[in-house]
Amino acid sequence: MPLLLREDDGPIAVLTLNSPGSFNALSMPMLAALRAELTALASNEAIRVVVLRGAGRAFCAGHDLKEMQAARSASDQGADYFAGLFGRCADVMAAIVALPQVVIAQVQGVATAAGCQLVASCDMAVADEAARFGVNGINIGLFCSTPGVALSRAVAAKAAFEMLVTGDFISATRALALGLVNRVVPPEALEAETRALAQQVAGKLGPALRLGKAAFRAQAGLGLAEAYAVAGAAMVQNALLDDTAEGFAAFLERRPPGWKA
Repeated sequence: MPLLLREDDGPIAVLTLNSPGSFNALSMPMLAALRAELTALASNEAIRVVVLRGAGRAFCAGHDLKEMQAARSASDQGADYFAGLFGRCADVMAAIVALPQVVIAQVQGVATAAGCQLVASCDMAVADEAARFGVNGINIGLFCSTPGVALSRAVAAKAAFEMLVTGDFISATRALALGLVNRVVPPEALEAETRALAQQVAGKLGPALRLGKAAFRAQAGLGLAEAYAVAGAAMVQNALLDDTAEGFAAFLERRPPGWKA
């Protein structure tokens, strides 16, 4: 059974973490499969939106603790193993941020530890009302330092730190209030609402989405002057696109744009 499934629907690619028995844990093989698919998607200009979801009852339970414990017991090279695991995971999270396409997490059940990190790394997230989010490693003696990188960039620092030091779950409603997710919907509407959002975004001009996401991510954390310089350069490049000129003309002539890209 493949660990990762991909289904394309026009400009939307749906990636499904397909290990429901482990609650879609981010094992080394799962991370490798996800990284390979992200690499393939990065050069696919026909895809504008990627939906990331989990099979079964959970979105993602984080790292595979059974794999971690077995690797530690079987080798005296524990530091090398853990450095490789957390490094590979960080690379996957960074690849999501750098991916030219907009990435939307579709969250049901739980998103814990590196699973919560996965949600925080995506550009947007839709969750069902019963979903829960946590960076719970502290409860077993492992502070979720790497998930904290993504989480602290998605929500306010004090809220992120509280989650990290208490190990408490937060509800989907709380996640919405904190900005970790964009929308909370009834469980039966999760797939339809996520797909509707994906279709709305996919209907926009592809090159504009790519330029816009890259600029949005690049300017975050910069000083005001540097941020405006990055954003301004992106807007110049965007404004000079032939399809953007067509968009201007279509708006002024009160007609739908006839984009080529």
